[in-house]
Amino acid sequence: MLRAAIEIVIADGLDALTQPNVARRAGYSKATVYTHWPDRLDLIRDAFALFGEMPHHEPVGDLRADLIGELHSFRRAMKQHRLDRVLAVLAEGSTAQPELAPIRDRFVADGERPVRSLLAPHLRGARLDAAVLMLSGAIVHAALMHGELPTDAIIARTVDTVMAMIETPPR
Repeated sequence: MLRAAIEIVIADGLDALTQPNVARRAGYSKATVYTHWPDRLDLIRDAFALFGEMPHHEPVGDLRADLIGELHSFRRAMKQHRLDRVLAVLAEGSTAQPELAPIRDRFVADGERPVRSLLAPHLRGARLDAAVLMLSGAIVHAALMHGELPTDAIIARTVDTVMAMIETPPR
């Protein structure tokens, strides 16, 4: 049912994510969907939580290789799971409906967690935040603003830019 909910979000947007639509798409009765998710916000929260289960790069201990691997995983998820559409819908929805902001925040935090964990031993505070934004932004910006995903070369260059931040002491 939750996969059907995500399919609805991707195809028709957040407003179309209702219990009756999920029941129809998933082939269940409305009563079944309402039994599990009597509140639409809970349905939305659980549907977006599915993305926390997506595969990530398995770290090998080489920071550059691990960052590149994680960005490749993010790029793959962006394409296979239409994360560009999901992110756009969630960003727009949380602006119009403030109660969705915690769902957006958790979704983003879950997605950033692997990169943040890799960088945390090397960067702190605003430098860490900037590095995470640069790395995730390389994928998100390319997908949302250019309609295509970044090449391996762009990913590698972005990682090299962040690696240079690590090697340069803060001012």
